[in-house]
Amino acid sequence: MTQPASAPASTPTVEELEAQERRLVFTRFTHEDAWALGSLLVEMARERQAPVAVDIHRSGQQLFHAALPGSAPDNDAWIARKRRVVERYGSASYLVGARHRAKGTTFEESSRLDPDTYAAHGGSFPITVEGAGVIGAVTVSGLPQLEDHRMVVEALTRFLDAGTV
Repeated sequence: MTQPASAPASTPTVEELEAQERRLVFTRFTHEDAWALGSLLVEMARERQAPVAVDIHRSGQQLFHAALPGSAPDNDAWIARKRRVVERYGSASYLVGARHRAKGTTFEESSRLDPDTYAAHGGSFPITVEGAGVIGAVTVSGLPQLEDHRMVVEALTRFLDAGTV
């Protein structure tokens, strides 16, 4: 069971989501960084008893994957679909969906991409490195899409604020 929120949080605007991406940028991203970030996400999920799967890819290679109790094989499929959105658009999967909703449509209606291959649902966030751009994605699946997104953003914020990269 996830921890109840003290007050319902509002849905972030496109501008707020874009600001997250500008803020959450690495100076480098190594295999060790993937392990540390993935381990942080697993620790957060365990504390919250969140039934999630966590995945980190860099340059087409899976560097980290964990499936916590309560997650299912479907979470791996969702991870792949959300990650493909990040890889194609260079933006968080939730932000891509939000941009379509802001235009009064949906990703599925207007992208013309196969929904079995791409999902603009929250939970996958670009790994952006200064001077290199988007090099990968960190993805969580198992909670409602906004909560997946928020978990990744919280982990990235904590990780980057720790000053290890």
